[in-house]
Amino acid sequence: MLKKLNMEWFSNIKGDLLAGIVVALALIPEAIGFSIIAGVDPMVGLYASFCIAVVISFAGGRPAMISAATGAMALLMGTLVKDHGLQYLFAATILTGIIQIIFGVLKVARLMKFVPRSVMVGFVNALAILIFMAQVPHFVGISGMTYVFVGITLVIIYLFPFITKAVPSPLIAIVFLTVVSIWGHFNVQTVGDLGTIKQALPSFLIPDVPLNFETLSIIFPTSIALAVVGLLESLLTSSIVDDMTDTDSNKNRESRGQGIANIVAGFFGGMAGCAMIGQSVINVKSGGRGRLSTFTAGVFLMFLILVLGEWVVQVPMPALVGVMIMVSIGTFDWSSLRTLRKVPLTDTVVMIVTVITVVATDNLSIGVIVGVILSAIFFASKISRVRVDITTVSDKEVVYDIKGQVFFASVQDFVNSFSYEDVKERIVMNFSEAHIWDDSGVAAVDKVVLKFKEHHADVKLVGLNESSHNLIEKLATYKNPNAQPSGH
Repeated sequence: MLKKLNMEWFSNIKGDLLAGIVVALALIPEAIGFSIIAGVDPMVGLYASFCIAVVISFAGGRPAMISAATGAMALLMGTLVKDHGLQYLFAATILTGIIQIIFGVLKVARLMKFVPRSVMVGFVNALAILIFMAQVPHFVGISGMTYVFVGITLVIIYLFPFITKAVPSPLIAIVFLTVVSIWGHFNVQTVGDLGTIKQALPSFLIPDVPLNFETLSIIFPTSIALAVVGLLESLLTSSIVDDMTDTDSNKNRESRGQGIANIVAGFFGGMAGCAMIGQSVINVKSGGRGRLSTFTAGVFLMFLILVLGEWVVQVPMPALVGVMIMVSIGTFDWSSLRTLRKVPLTDTVVMIVTVITVVATDNLSIGVIVGVILSAIFFASKISRVRVDITTVSDKEVVYDIKGQVFFASVQDFVNSFSYEDVKERIVMNFSEAHIWDDSGVAAVDKVVLKFKEHHADVKLVGLNESSHNLIEKLATYKNPNAQPSGH
């Protein structure tokens, strides 16, 4: 236990501290921006980011992953805030956390195995595009100096590591350009232009809403949506960080941790949040590997607000835009473009549809759900090809070899594969290379057997595996006295 604690918290102190500082700087404009999307005061997003990052560093299942206020969650809150007010958002945030804890206890993270790689790649690529698109309003058409600052930021980020990797290059870029901006009085947008930052700690509060069924009916639809979207985004981000760091994580603990973090955020004046792939990528690429990096991001964020608030508002947005452009470039899976012609066409279609859906709806969960459904349809189509071959024909007997999966999607082809002209006395249906999966499959076998029986044929089913045999025995209208499980 002590060894694991040391590994997760203190095995990479310098890297985690520096990475956390970089993340904290990048969190501020995002938290403010997401607050605006949700229709709330900027401090609601900042308090949420502080609370969630600190709590998840202890309670989460994925070290080095950053969780805070996010755009995907903010998009779901606007209607509730507009129709019922901020207090109902706090209540919905607490309920979101409770639902996520229940998801964690029920181990719904196991459902992640049903998300195909093509959907994961589409999710990552779409997110990279969304991260870039979110930066466009902050540098296109602002001023000529804005483009210069963005360019200088990217140059420092990509070239400074050739000088030294002791300090994260994004941190160097942000500090350097902040000094240059203040010294030169250049015409560039700053963090302070996005909203007012109050230099005050969050305080404990109980949402001022009636504790009755009517309140529950108001907040539950938003809370369940927030819980599902937040958990989906967190688990996908967790898997991506797993791949980036070549380590594993506890997905069910992550679900419970996200729930605890959102409950705390709701009681301290914050909105619901989840894992942030962009900030997580910044953290990992800046050298963050342990829980200390996430904790540092949250604590330093509040330090920036309380102590350095008057300096933070002067950080030039182009510097932060440059950092996020680096994140979008690093997040995009460029190898997926090179392998477009190599992977199966269905995988390519799923990836592209996932990207288009996410970008069009600006909703990661919708894109992932569409991708999973499309993958399922393609998979069902692939395995629904059933073959029926006539292998032995004599004056009195015909043997049919059935090959493939007999289930709802293949039953039509299965039934149409048999001929009922010139029916022999004995019909043998060999299922040695087939599997009957469901009631539709049993009904199809029944239909074929009864059609042969109408022609007075003696029908025998052979080679059934145990599962198929049991299904036939339970559901078939025609009971085959000769059918025996093959044991394979």
